Amino acid sequence: MDIALFSMEGLQFVFRWIHFLAGVVWIGLLYYFNFVQGEFFKEIEAGTKNVAFSKLVPRALFWFRYGALLTFLSGFFILMMRGHEGGFEIFKTSWGICILTGSSLGTLMFLNVWLVIWPNQKIAIASATNVLSGGQPDPNAAAALGRAGLASRTNVLYSIPMLFFMGAASHLPINVGESFNCAALCGAIAVVILGLQFNAIKGKLGPLATIPGVIHCGLGLAVVLYAIIEVIV
Repeated sequence: MDIALFSMEGLQFVFRWIHFLAGVVWIGLLYYFNFVQGEFFKEIEAGTKNVAFSKLVPRALFWFRYGALLTFLSGFFILMMRGHEGGFEIFKTSWGICILTGSSLGTLMFLNVWLVIWPNQKIAIASATNVLSGGQPDPNAAAALGRAGLASRTNVLYSIPMLFFMGAASHLPINVGESFNCAALCGAIAVVILGLQFNAIKGKLGPLATIPGVIHCGLGLAVVLYAIIEVIV
């Protein structure tokens, strides 16, 4: 008896299922942090905020960062399996162009979680825990929170076009011309995305400081990247 789940297609489906589950946890918490928790923290007193940073935030960040890790790893395995199955030329098709655009944004989001957001949040958590124990706050905590906040808002920015292109890969076919220049497309997209990533590390919040601002910028980024793809391919 052939069991669909015990095949290469079944294995790929399992990775996709894990990708969906982990992605819901990750992106759901990303939106919680930015749209709910951050706004709530602006309205409460310092003592309550320290309790939240000591008790609530570490638990949420555990699911947040490991959701990001599992989403990234399962997505990587899906891409490798698709490439092995259909040949890596598949990434020059409409599906490949969209999925690689989305996964590039997702990869930067994953790196921001583990290399920027989590290390800086640990400083803020340790500071809040020390204050609750009768100690002094870490003078570096405010700057660390600022760096984590900028990276987190940038991830919200990225998430909007990332989800657009993940969906477009299977549901929005793009006409790829015979003279399609892959290097030109990669270069144009890289300039836009890496410029934004540089700002995420060294820049300022700017329009990302407000919830409407980050949503509008995310929608604008989706339009810009889609226009680049349509023009070049």
